[in-house]
Amino acid sequence: MASSDKKITEVPFAELENADLWIDCIYKGGLVKNIGSEVLSRLMRAGNSGGFRKVLSKDKNRTAYVVLFTSMEELEWPDYLDEETGIFRYYGDNRKPGQDIHNTKKNGNILLRDVFEKLNFKSCQDIPPFFIFKKHGTGRDVKFLGLAAPGNRSISPDRDLVAFWRTMGDNRFQNYEAYFTILDTGEKPISRKWLHALVNEPENADLYAPEAWKEFVAKGREGIIPLKAPRIKKIPSRIDQLQMDEEGRVCINKIREFCSQDNYVSFEACATDIICKMDNNFIDFSLTRPWRDGGRDAIGHYQITQKSKSNYPLKIDCALEAKCYAEDKPVGVREMSRLISRIRYRQFGIFVTTSYVNNQAYSEVIDDGHPILIITRSDIASILRHNNINSNNINPWLESVVNKYHRLP
Repeated sequence: MASSDKKITEVPFAELENADLWIDCIYKGGLVKNIGSEVLSRLMRAGNSGGFRKVLSKDKNRTAYVVLFTSMEELEWPDYLDEETGIFRYYGDNRKPGQDIHNTKKNGNILLRDVFEKLNFKSCQDIPPFFIFKKHGTGRDVKFLGLAAPGNRSISPDRDLVAFWRTMGDNRFQNYEAYFTILDTGEKPISRKWLHALVNEPENADLYAPEAWKEFVAKGREGIIPLKAPRIKKIPSRIDQLQMDEEGRVCINKIREFCSQDNYVSFEACATDIICKMDNNFIDFSLTRPWRDGGRDAIGHYQITQKSKSNYPLKIDCALEAKCYAEDKPVGVREMSRLISRIRYRQFGIFVTTSYVNNQAYSEVIDDGHPILIITRSDIASILRHNNINSNNINPWLESVVNKYHRLP
């Protein structure tokens, strides 16, 4: 396929080997139901399986470029692209216990370690380009998300690659959480000539490289030019709202088990404490009377302040509703409407659930502009993790929150 300034939205399987790379273009898989229909081995000359796919130079002495492939549907490993900032979160390939963080089949975690080390020591000329692809539909089709560089201007060097512990069953192991940035490569596609040169003629690769990539190589983190796309009322999917790892799932199950002992009344205190741990500007919460809250399980304030003596803090009233549901029971319009009906002038609401909010209820909140902050199952797991609450210490935390908040008479 010859290069063209006309945007391409879909490339058939037969044309993959000569295709350029267009942002958000769909590259079609074959019709046969085996590995012969795989896209990236043809399109990128990469392997035919795995998330990390390194393409070596012709002399086999270096990595020419890297393909990162994700389904973005794994609940335990929630890879994620924030289209508004261009930040792409990707998890390493040590996803099961039993081996060292760097001892993986594809050596993906070694690659991440080395690349971010070069970024932080400003040796970006030795960093290979990363091409990000996402599974599309139910077949072998893939979508090209863009050319990525490691790191981001807004993420400090000590947080763009983090080794963290996970628990699966009774076994603990480490993996990497890495942050990349999708680069703004302009309206033209990434040329097939660049891919060829990266492998066969590295001395000429700059002739075909996008300007955004050359800027990154020259300036490192400060040269990252992100592709930003303002969000247009996107409703989070069920997968988005439920994604978590096994450790998070264990913690959520322990919350539901603990709170079920009193018909989930104690979940009101649990949800309130989760909000306060998410942002310590949430203050002064009190629980309402059980079964007579009328759409509000707790009320409190959000405080905006510089935390100095020179200004008086602004406190905004807020009301919280909590639903301790199983993950297969979504929050619907009826539950959301109860909270919306109780939101007063100059007040906002918070809805916390151990499940997810269905599309209709979420759409009504967004489309009608209701001031509701929605915290779902995946958010809870993330908040617990960032506050060092895990399956080993969650029960003492739960016991501590039961009497932590005053209940209104």
